[in-house]
Parts: sequence; C-alpha cells; structure tokens
Amino acid sequence: MELETSSLPKPCYMQLQTQIPLSKSNYLINYESRLLLLGSCFSEHIGQKFDYFKFQALSNPFGILFHPKAIENLIDRAVHKKTYTKEEVFTLNERWHSFDAHSEKSALNQDKLIEELNIGLGRTKEQLQQTSQLIITLGTAWVYRYLATDRVVANCHKVPQKEFSKELLSVAEVVQSLAHILDLVQSVNESVHVIFTISPVRHLKDGFVENQRSKAHLITAVHQVVNSPSRKGGRECYFPSYEIMMDELRDYRFYKRDMVHPDQTAIDYIWERFQETYIDPKAHTVMTKVAEVQKGLTHRPFNPNSDQHKKFLKSLEAKITYLKKQHPHIGFGRPE
Repeated sequence: MELETSSLPKPCYMQLQTQIPLSKSNYLINYESRLLLLGSCFSEHIGQKFDYFKFQALSNPFGILFHPKAIENLIDRAVHKKTYTKEEVFTLNERWHSFDAHSEKSALNQDKLIEELNIGLGRTKEQLQQTSQLIITLGTAWVYRYLATDRVVANCHKVPQKEFSKELLSVAEVVQSLAHILDLVQSVNESVHVIFTISPVRHLKDGFVENQRSKAHLITAVHQVVNSPSRKGGRECYFPSYEIMMDELRDYRFYKRDMVHPDQTAIDYIWERFQETYIDPKAHTVMTKVAEVQKGLTHRPFNPNSDQHKKFLKSLEAKITYLKKQHPHIGFGRPE
C-alpha cells in the first residue's frame, strides 16, 4: 500500500535568527533626494555607502561627532551663522584644533583650520536648507566638559584629562538637545525627514556597564522625541541599527578584531536592512548600474593596449555617459 504524500509530516525548518520587523518608510530616498548625515563613526559607514552609489549626500562636515551636544552645537552655529574666530581654536603638539570638531579636521596652520571650520558651517547650512532626509547617528551619552570654559566638547584632542570633567547626559538632557536640533533644522527646512539611529559601536573605554547605561539613555530619549505629541508632522523616525547588531547579528564574528566595531559584513547587512526600509525601489536599477561602473573603474588589465580592454573602456564610458545624462549630479573618475 502506497503512503499518500499528503499524510507525511511537513518539514519544519529551524529559525536560527531573530529578525527585527521593519516597515517601509513613507519618505523614501531616491536620486533626487538631498541627504545630510551627522554623528558617530557608523554614520560615516552609511555615508560611504551613499557616496559609493552616488546619492546626493553630505556626511559629517566636522568629522565624527559622538554625542548629541556636539551635533546640536554644529547645527546651531550653522543655522545662526556663528563663524569661528582665532580665539576659539588652540594649538597642541604642533597642530591647531577646535573642541567642536574631530581631530581629522585639525590643521598645521591656524588660519587654515578656521577657514575649514567656516566652510564646514556653510556647507552644513546649505545642505540643511535643501535636505530631504537628515540622518543622525548617536554614539554615546557620555560627554567631557572643558573646565576652563565650562563647555561640553566634541573632542578632547588628547588634552590632559585633568582639564575635563566626565558626565553622563541624563535622558532629559538628551531629549532637550534632540528637540532643539529638530527646532533648529525645521526653522530652515520645514519639510525635512529626520532619521535617528543609535550606533552599534560599543564604547567600552567608558566601561561595559557604562556603555549600556549610555545606550539606554540615548534610545529612551530618541523614542521620547520621536513619539512626542508635539511632533505632529510625524516626520521623525527611528532606525534600529543598534538593535539589529545586538539581536540579529549576535556573534563576535560580526565584529572587527577589537571586538568593538562592526566588521564589513555587519555594516553591509545593516545597510541592506536600511535600504529595505528607506531606499525607493525605483532607485535600485540606478544603484546596480552605478555599482557596475564602480567595479569597472577598479579593474586593472593585464594588457592596457589590447583590443579587448579598449572595448571594455568604451562600454564603461557609455555607461557613465548614460548615468550622467539621467542624473547630472553623478560623476566618476574617468576610466584609464
């Protein structure tokens, strides 16, 4: 007697990963969008993705900014055109620094630093006025206050630690800072869509427990702001970068060797989840064509003078011309 297949038990596949449910945003990003990314080093990674795919994006004009007060200060100065003066920079170890910017923006010349800071303010203001999406990545709620001026700094620049006091921003202080950021941004751009996210980078130099306290303050504050009844427009949202790292990628193989920073696989995975949520599906075709050109530009031939390579270059040039015609802002280095 043959056994009917319908009576056989159906195979049960094990679910080996918890996945955070995400809904498609109502404010999708496409190649006409203007983007501004501010915040921790994870915003740099996402910014590099947008740059690779040739979106119209500006990322961290003052370098990496780890906490909300630093981001608030940048936006406040940009909106109100508070340019920098010689009295606001200092020299240490033969370089000029600003407490408001990352060390990568430091310079050998005082005038050069001031010029670059003010250019950064101008670029921030211009992008804020035009941006459709502002993406803010918060890294930590721990801040350092420079005792000589009683001001919270964005970066200590290896100034002796005795000249600072270390503080943990309360949830209320983070809420106040984020609310001020939104008010400032909306004063120059009422239609902007703001995406908050928490960096998955663990700040273990602060301590294991201290890092979790910090992240908890940030997450709680962001949700208070995003869900506030006073934000009637609903143009603020939260993307769970931190939660994806903690709950979907629960394995040290997704970290770099320092066991603190997500590795490239984790960055790519979180980018894919971000793309699912915020990138217009109509942009995917262009992204694919851009990626083809990017890969082609890195190609190194065995024989640059061969007919095959000349044909390859001609095809690559045609792809660049097509993309440029469809989206004039897209530009590439010319193929060699």
